[in-house]
Amino acid sequence: MAASGCSAPGLWVRGSGQCLGSLFTLFSKPLCSAAAAASRPLDAQRLAERLRAQKQQQKTKEPAPTNPVQRRVRELVRFTEQLQRVHPNVLAKALSRGIVHQDKDLVVINKPYGLPVHGGPGVQLCISDVLPILAKILHGHKAKPLHLCHRLDKETTGVMVLAWEKEVAHQVQELFRTRQVTKKYWAVTVRVPVPEAGVVDIPIVEKEAQGQQHHHKMALSPSYRMDDGRMVRVRSSRNAQLAVTQYRVLSSSLSAALLELQPVTGIKHQLRVHLSFGLDCPILGDHKYSDWNRLAPQKLSARILKKLGLQQSKARHLPLHLHACQLTLPALQPQMEELTLICKPPRYFVSSLRRLGLKMPSRDHGADEEATQPGAQ
Repeated sequence: MAASGCSAPGLWVRGSGQCLGSLFTLFSKPLCSAAAAASRPLDAQRLAERLRAQKQQQKTKEPAPTNPVQRRVRELVRFTEQLQRVHPNVLAKALSRGIVHQDKDLVVINKPYGLPVHGGPGVQLCISDVLPILAKILHGHKAKPLHLCHRLDKETTGVMVLAWEKEVAHQVQELFRTRQVTKKYWAVTVRVPVPEAGVVDIPIVEKEAQGQQHHHKMALSPSYRMDDGRMVRVRSSRNAQLAVTQYRVLSSSLSAALLELQPVTGIKHQLRVHLSFGLDCPILGDHKYSDWNRLAPQKLSARILKKLGLQQSKARHLPLHLHACQLTLPALQPQMEELTLICKPPRYFVSSLRRLGLKMPSRDHGADEEATQPGAQ
């Protein structure tokens, strides 16, 4: 005789007329249900506990490095790679903690480093993927997904505007397209530009990098060039796009500078190309545009490496030091005022400023405090 739910032989007890198989069935049900539960997927609490245990185990396995350069590399990795390989729920929660403004129309986040806005080949996690989760965190399970209003490069941090309604998103996108949105960036540069304030007005075109088949970069496409001391007009490329960047130095040392950038146009990689090839002052951590002829880690001077606590062989760990610090939106409705949105730079950015002897701007510059005007959150 077999017990229901478990295979076990039944036993008769003399004089009782009872089969112990039925009793065994009663007592064996919790054991069977426990086995079944073990085969079910992990719930959130058990999964979190397992992940914490694995993380703690990794910490015990990897002792802290004694070499100061290795410690510095680990610090940079910790600052810049903490959100690239997490669960979408974890990323959405992190974005919710970085909200700098929220109203009935918009949600403004401080975009972390290294996260693409859209998906693509090789992209495991992007911001657009977690917008439905972020909306539910903010407005409950029945909330509709948020909508992107513009984009930032994967390596750029700072102000990113989202909208609750598709119509509002389209309205903000049109403001960007017609250049009615004022954008300000901070960038840490290698070397100090001369002059310390000005406008770079050089068209940009996409080209295949020399010696790098199928690898394209944005490049300058100037209208004039020097020929034996004379300025000669160059035949412009039909694919070249107008690109204008206003800049000024906020703080400088012998080998580096903190710049405020205001792009008048919005061409792909415009700020990086203008600074590197137009002013000969590439952005710190820009491993793509520091050298046109090759794709390799940025070559830094011994002075900068010493201040950053790195060796040239470890320069590849430096993240791009480009931060969208401020964005001003015109009034979306007649009764509303313009909205100025401000984001603080990430920790690695602030750390590099301190190491390079560069000063954070005062409050008069407006972009070193996390606030919004009007309607600060």
